[in-house]
Amino acid sequence: MKAYMKTLLAGLAMLAPLTATAAAETLRWASSGDVISYDPNAQVDSFTQSVHHMVFDPLVRRNKDLKLEPALATSWEVIEPTRWRFKLRQGVKFHEGQTFNADDVVATIQRQIDPGARNKENLSAVTGVEKVDDYTVDLILRGPYPLLLNDLAAIYMLSKPWMEAHDALKPGNASTGVVTYASNHANGTGPFKLKSYEPDSRSVFEVNKDWWDKPQHNLDEVEFRPIASDATRVAALLSGEVDMIAPVPLQDIDRISNTEGLKVVENPSLRTIFLVLNFQPELHAMPGKPNPMLDVRVRQALWSAIDLNTIQKRLMRGKSRIAGLLVAPEVTGYDQTIDTPMPYDVDKAKALLKEAGYPDGFKTGLACSNDRYIADEQICLAIASMWAKIGVQADLSVESKTTYFPRTDKGEFDAYLLGWASLPPMDGFSALQSLLTTNDGVFGGSNTNGLSNADIDKLSHAAAVELDEAKRVDMMKQAFRIAHDQALYIPLHQQPVAWAMSTKVDMPQFADEYVRPWFAKVNK
Repeated sequence: MKAYMKTLLAGLAMLAPLTATAAAETLRWASSGDVISYDPNAQVDSFTQSVHHMVFDPLVRRNKDLKLEPALATSWEVIEPTRWRFKLRQGVKFHEGQTFNADDVVATIQRQIDPGARNKENLSAVTGVEKVDDYTVDLILRGPYPLLLNDLAAIYMLSKPWMEAHDALKPGNASTGVVTYASNHANGTGPFKLKSYEPDSRSVFEVNKDWWDKPQHNLDEVEFRPIASDATRVAALLSGEVDMIAPVPLQDIDRISNTEGLKVVENPSLRTIFLVLNFQPELHAMPGKPNPMLDVRVRQALWSAIDLNTIQKRLMRGKSRIAGLLVAPEVTGYDQTIDTPMPYDVDKAKALLKEAGYPDGFKTGLACSNDRYIADEQICLAIASMWAKIGVQADLSVESKTTYFPRTDKGEFDAYLLGWASLPPMDGFSALQSLLTTNDGVFGGSNTNGLSNADIDKLSHAAAVELDEAKRVDMMKQAFRIAHDQALYIPLHQQPVAWAMSTKVDMPQFADEYVRPWFAKVNK
């Protein structure tokens, strides 16, 4: 009997690790591009920020309904209009064991608002931070500001001792080429730990078993792979190599939907796709000559020459929403009366160019990413062809977002494609402050092409401190109307959110396009 029990126990001991392995659930998902950097302050790409959220926690976060709720801060109060006090969650550990406290918040906020941080615009209202005690901090604001909690939802907390140990107290910056230890390593308090990172190949995350929150997922591991080729990404899903792709190429939706064991989830997106124009004295494509785009008639001609209906039907497969405004209908500040694009009219576009002094057109650069937005390269190809009909020669350049966005930040393009989902605040002030306001080192962080409008600047700075919501929204709408009437940008559409996945995967979809695996389940 003793011999039998000994043999049985030995067998069970051998089976135990096998059982544990079999029970482990891994979510394997792919997208068209990689994270730009694991340094939270090195970029403003919302896709990268969504991956960061797996590893890092903010002080406040968005729940499953995208409503704000406490995270690493448990409560807050307005001590005075320019001072907000936050009580911090106790008992929280970083992935490498450091205890979370006020020193980490102070160091993180100082890093966030550092002039060298690429995403400093995401917390532009904050000028300083003070430690009250080990679990209380005060944020100091430029003036009254109604969107502080919205902004903080995308400010991820880092460990001060970890940054000190790795000489990373100062932020990295993907646009200026500043690299820190945090660019390729991550130590947060979030639901998953960054286990390994191979740039442009894969990131592997393991579950944080000591996470302060109660998990709503059943995952042990998440593997993320950037796969630039649409065909290769779809093939990986069809073969079972990955469990999910986000986004799914629109041309493959029906094919995937009709494949046994797979499903497609579609919803409207907050992200508006548009063209950014050059407001510098000269175009890069026409050195030594005045910039035609400084004339509103030229900008209107470029807009009128774009057949938005054809782009919507052919390239976006009828799944996008044609836009005339920089913000989507769901975003605060949207105004239906402004949301009207210039009608497609080649003859009118030619007449506008002739009236502006360019009867034969002109030459411009047109730049586009090929791994960031849905059909981004195809959209630019189509626009270049449409502009050619009015005599505008667009020299098209296409590249990966990892090099594309740093170049947009340096103002290297005459016209280029950009998407904006009004994140992190999910409010029109995001577009107003970042895109439309003159770049002064605080405002206008993504306005790198020289746009400057005194009326918009006045409205933007006033809206930043206006606590009356009706007045604040009206200011935003006034600014958006100026932008529309002056054709300061050329809106194209709101792109859809379309994900494809195994029927075994239960993954909620969000209008901000964030993939949130901490809400995911992989079923047997």
